[in-house]
Amino acid sequence: MSRKITLFTGQWADLPLEVLAQKAKQFGYDGLELACWGDHFEVPRANSEPDYTGKKLALLKERGLGVYSISNHLLGQAVSDNVDERHKSILPAHVWGDGKGVNERAAAEMIETARAAKKLGVSVVNGFTGSPIWHLLYSFPPVPPKMIDDGYAKFARQWKPILDEFQKLGVKFALEVHPTEIAFDIVSAERALQALDYHPAFGFNYDPSHLGYQGVDYIAFIRKFKDRIFHAHMKDVHWSATPAEAGVFGGHTNFGDARRFWEFRSLGRGSVNFELIIRALNEINYQGPLSVEWEDIGMDREHGAAESAAFVKRLDFAPSKVAFDAAFEKK
Repeated sequence: MSRKITLFTGQWADLPLEVLAQKAKQFGYDGLELACWGDHFEVPRANSEPDYTGKKLALLKERGLGVYSISNHLLGQAVSDNVDERHKSILPAHVWGDGKGVNERAAAEMIETARAAKKLGVSVVNGFTGSPIWHLLYSFPPVPPKMIDDGYAKFARQWKPILDEFQKLGVKFALEVHPTEIAFDIVSAERALQALDYHPAFGFNYDPSHLGYQGVDYIAFIRKFKDRIFHAHMKDVHWSATPAEAGVFGGHTNFGDARRFWEFRSLGRGSVNFELIIRALNEINYQGPLSVEWEDIGMDREHGAAESAAFVKRLDFAPSKVAFDAAFEKK
């Protein structure tokens, strides 16, 4: 199959890109999905230093790697969130500032991200949106429908100007559907699209893990949004076949706590059926990269990244171009 197998660098931002690139090649990857934190891809430098993106591309090319998307999850989270002190730890100092006006500065930086992506030669920026209504997830005290309507309207006001700039640049934004975002399952993803009037620059970074442990049909998601899947994460998660002490919401436990109902796992070691995913991606003719987002609190990450690359390469296959029983037909 011609799909590229890439490694998302977000969980490796403690390593210099030069070091990680060498490791990724040894692990068996075709390229990297560059995170916009650490030194992997710095948006302000990409837009201010004429040779910045060229040097990044040259570094990857020397190691036989390509780049097909970048990701700015941390910055995107601050566009629509109700910002508080937690955001300070994930945002650049120039976006956090004094903690006021963060939504607006984050929005401006997302537009800068699209410009940097274009300079790098990629057409997809993955990320989060944040949500002004995530705190209303459970409807008690009872949540009037207008509060939810207003939340989606606010999200649209914040993101439409960003997406308009993305469209002008020929770059698409792919939201990773995920708890704490404006879209976290199929129904909320559809509502986000409706709020944006189906903006052509807005779609999804498909990630089955965040759907699976919620009980959402992660195969139906592919078919439902077949024209809006701009990128795909390969990420596994285990969820328990029996009730647990800490349920879907986690019970304020840390990852690795044995009482949890679900836990991220290295690919092939969780509950996600990747065979069905590959078949569904073939059905919709998805030709983009299959990007491994590796997270497993119980495993050495270099071992996990290497086995995950091999897992995806073994599993990925091209669709048939002929019906298997066509040879039986009489001419």
